[in-house]
Amino acid sequence: MEKDLSQLSIDPSRRERKGPAWRFIVIPAAAVLVVVVAVLAIVLARRAPQVETAVVREAGPAQAAVLNASGYVTPRNRATVSAKVTGKIKDVLVDEGMRVEAGQVLAHIDDVDAVAALRAAEAERSVAAAAVNDLEVQLANARRTFERYKGLRGRDFVSQETLDNAETAVGSLAAQVALARERIVAAARSVDIARQNVENCVVRAPFSGIVVTKDAQPGEMISPISAGGSFTRTGVATIVDMRSLEIEVDVNESYIARVKAGQRVEAVLDAYPDWRIPSKVRTVIPTADREKATVKVRITFDRLDPRILPDMGVKVSFLESAPETAAAVVLVPRDALRGGENERFVFVVKNGRVERRRVRTLRDRGADAEIAAGLRRDEQVVVRADRELRDGARVSVRNK
Repeated sequence: MEKDLSQLSIDPSRRERKGPAWRFIVIPAAAVLVVVVAVLAIVLARRAPQVETAVVREAGPAQAAVLNASGYVTPRNRATVSAKVTGKIKDVLVDEGMRVEAGQVLAHIDDVDAVAALRAAEAERSVAAAAVNDLEVQLANARRTFERYKGLRGRDFVSQETLDNAETAVGSLAAQVALARERIVAAARSVDIARQNVENCVVRAPFSGIVVTKDAQPGEMISPISAGGSFTRTGVATIVDMRSLEIEVDVNESYIARVKAGQRVEAVLDAYPDWRIPSKVRTVIPTADREKATVKVRITFDRLDPRILPDMGVKVSFLESAPETAAAVVLVPRDALRGGENERFVFVVKNGRVERRRVRTLRDRGADAEIAAGLRRDEQVVVRADRELRDGARVSVRNK
């Protein structure tokens, strides 16, 4: 027998009367939130926007590039340090990236043979000194004998031949003493050479710089000249004097007349394309490469930077100063520019308020932009603001 479920119902008296209690919590909370938001909006509206500013700088006369070239960063002082003698490396005391001072020990060569040769040379010097002492004793005795024979000859007790032999013995021993003393000097020189050979087993830095490569390991053979094969090293480490970094470029000989010593140059490293480095021509090497038809030009940085590393690729622009009557431009951070390509403007801070100023830009210089019109040197422009700005609004300048 099927039951009719439609007839089922719940007794109203048994229903749990919870009622809308949640409304008494949510509605007041929402009202409080609306009030808080409104108060915050009023406070923020009344508070002056906080801004960071930058000072407009004068960039000097505009300069045009008369020639472009590419090259590499090279150090004037760069050396692969080797030993003066051939031997086995005992230890290497440096690693890549270490800074070393002039005369600092880089490595030791096995000096067992050199020390043994030094000891032998010192022994030879001692033997020579002992021989001199023996000969001086004999010379003193020969002189006494000669004096005695000379007195006896006056009374005809000895023959003239005996006297002559005694005199000859004195002269011979005197010559032997002189020769022995020279042998001492020669032995001392041999000791100096042996001592220098021991010193040559210590490899020292020729100048202060940074170790860029470690070319040998303990246990390997090293020689100042290549011995062939891959088992003999010719250097212990390569040192670069970072203070001597400069740019080396090859300029086509057809355009070398546009380059001269002292000329201003703008360099851009391939690793930092937005960083324009002020530089100048140091020298034009007075010779040409007949195969490449180029002339080598060396350029120095106005100021060195840790980001500049040896063998980095670099592009340079040789600049020519514009006439003195050309208008001076100013520099501002690129972050200060607002607007689109058709209209660029900045906000200038004056007396606690911002003024919207239209500007005419020329080009970018790294993180800065050249401004040809619209700004004057030493004015303050807004770089960042915590909210949108409008012309004439009061602002609060925030220190960085």
